[in-house]
Amino acid sequence: MKKNIQILRKKFEKYKIDGYVVPKNDDYFTEYSKINRLKIISNFSGSAGLAIILKNKNYLFTDGRYTIQSKIESGKNFKIYGFEKLINCNLFKNLTLGIDPKLFTNTQIKNYFLKYNKIKSVNKNLIDEIKKQRENFKIPFFSLNKNIVGESINSKIKKISKYLKKNKSDYIFISAPENVAWILNIRGGDGPNSPVPNSRLIISKTKKILLISKIEKCKKLIKNKTIKLNQFLDINELPNKLTKLKGKKFIIDDKSCSIFHENLINSKFKIVSREDPSYLLKAIKNKAEINNMINAHIIDGVALTKFIYWMKKINKNKITEVDAAKRLERFRKMNKNFLYPSFDTIAGSGKNGAIVHYRAKKENCRNINKTDIFLCDSGGQYKYGTTDVTRTICFSNQGKNIKNIFTKVLKGHIAVAMTNININDIGKKIDKRARKFLNESNLDYSHGTGHGVGFFLNVHEGPQSINKINKVKIKPGMVLSNEPGYYKKNYFGIRIENLVYVDKKKGKLFFKNLTMAPIEKDLINFNLLTFYEKNYLFKYHLDVYSKISKYLKPNEKKWLASLI
Repeated sequence: MKKNIQILRKKFEKYKIDGYVVPKNDDYFTEYSKINRLKIISNFSGSAGLAIILKNKNYLFTDGRYTIQSKIESGKNFKIYGFEKLINCNLFKNLTLGIDPKLFTNTQIKNYFLKYNKIKSVNKNLIDEIKKQRENFKIPFFSLNKNIVGESINSKIKKISKYLKKNKSDYIFISAPENVAWILNIRGGDGPNSPVPNSRLIISKTKKILLISKIEKCKKLIKNKTIKLNQFLDINELPNKLTKLKGKKFIIDDKSCSIFHENLINSKFKIVSREDPSYLLKAIKNKAEINNMINAHIIDGVALTKFIYWMKKINKNKITEVDAAKRLERFRKMNKNFLYPSFDTIAGSGKNGAIVHYRAKKENCRNINKTDIFLCDSGGQYKYGTTDVTRTICFSNQGKNIKNIFTKVLKGHIAVAMTNININDIGKKIDKRARKFLNESNLDYSHGTGHGVGFFLNVHEGPQSINKINKVKIKPGMVLSNEPGYYKKNYFGIRIENLVYVDKKKGKLFFKNLTMAPIEKDLINFNLLTFYEKNYLFKYHLDVYSKISKYLKPNEKKWLASLI
């Protein structure tokens, strides 16, 4: 890492810059990518971060999930701050910072650097000059049947066309691969944990489309007539093609349209809006998607229940955190519909559980002890559905303090699950319900309470979420996580996470659980639960048993029944 920093600094004089900014994202702005320039320069492996390398100092900015992890991985060579410190701070006043214009949006630059800094676009990526990273073309894009996704390509393009006409625009540039995937009912293999197809899409108000990618990835789509050859555009031909398009107005996406692509479009067209409607359209799952997700979670619940039952025998099995993560994946692989994890499993025992996005590695992981509490956050990509679940379990009787905290986290989890969405209709309001019981004891957690989840796509998906600032209205068909927690540095971590979807009956909106896996009862102080909370827990475990018990062995089934 030090050597890479030195090589980078030697380039500053050539490009007449005082520093260089390295984001976590690739040029498709995906959260998880096989390309990770930030790790090359900083050793930080989290999913959200940004480094600024100056001539004499290095800075790393990240969010509350990675406070501990960033210090462990990068603290020796970088000053660590939260993202809030980056916004218009004085640290880089009067300095010229170099960026790769393909890795930043204009919105990001305005939010982070507008007030004090000079930003200079460098048309070569300086990290790639140190260590070149390449995309993987091994997995071609593939189509999903309408019966799986529940809506045809034509229907989705018609909705986009209607949006263009309403906004008096000729074209929209879909720059987020997950939105391209949704519109064209396609998937790919460009993410390490998500079936994203790295591509972009232009749609006209007359419903014409251009899929922008590499021909190696699109041959299968052309062969099966998902798209026609004249609807494909090689990524390198985009600048030339834009000059030939007729019309005057474009819509772009301020979340994923890079400065590079915005400048290309802006050179000929007027940008009339920066909002891609696909995010909200994609967030509202139809009946077919919800039913597929329900089935995926039953399969996933079976694997997780088998895993928890196996883990509860910790006194007989001496295992490490890595052993535990591998065993859980083995349980998931028992089902033919499992493809791969939806993210790298977080398996943290004892003090490692306090690192919100901890990743156990063979060379530095802990043995799981009988006295530990163990936090496991994991998920799977299935045909067809995406799962994400966290359980905190114990192997021996724990002290009153830990039980009380776990119970307050559980009360927050139940409060979210039982939300009257007609009243608490945005994530900001629901988030307060999740934190209420911890806050009464002056306790809290630094991450959001919930995020949106894709259908056989990204495990993190907007625009809906449950956090302190989100104001997106919660609508029927949306899928979110419900995951309050608490973390005591150097001691333990607690998190309870289910995925839920929004259902509607007789005009009332409410959450229904997708996740089907038992919650640790040995960590609950039942004296702190109300009658309604106890009843919720009883009904939840009864529902879990009714849906997954037939797939369990007799001893596993008997254990699960004892939790009701």
